[in-house]
Amino acid sequence: GTPVPPEDLPRLYREVIEDVGGRLEETIAKAAAGAPGPREQVEAGFGAYFRFVAVDQDAFQVLFGGDTRRDPEFARQVAATEAAIAAAIASLIDVEGIAPAHQAVLAHSLVGLAEGASRGWLADDLRQDPDELARQVAELAWAGLRGVRGP
Repeated sequence: GTPVPPEDLPRLYREVIEDVGGRLEETIAKAAAGAPGPREQVEAGFGAYFRFVAVDQDAFQVLFGGDTRRDPEFARQVAATEAAIAAAIASLIDVEGIAPAHQAVLAHSLVGLAEGASRGWLADDLRQDPDELARQVAELAWAGLRGVRGP
């Protein structure tokens, strides 16, 4: 193919971040929407996330790799992607009396939980089955969510 001019690289990288983030968000949303209840939605969402990482490790590194976080412009774009994923998750957090801001914090925490678990999983060469990992992380998240109380 034709080489990309250096001045176009930042634009192309932004487009890749947007594409990967959109695909991950869509994958999680579809999986959670197809689950029969809240507990199953949590596990289905984590399962979709971990299968995405397993199938496309390079895409995960584009979003959450250290180089992306060092560039302020790319870091803002990744943060926007995380916020979009968290917003989709926040709508699934159904705790009586909880304020939207509290929902948002919990949703961002779940995104961070998935990202952190993925980093550890990748460092361990993906030795664990993604669905088993999803079950374990969902168990932790579900136990934590069940302990959340409104004001």
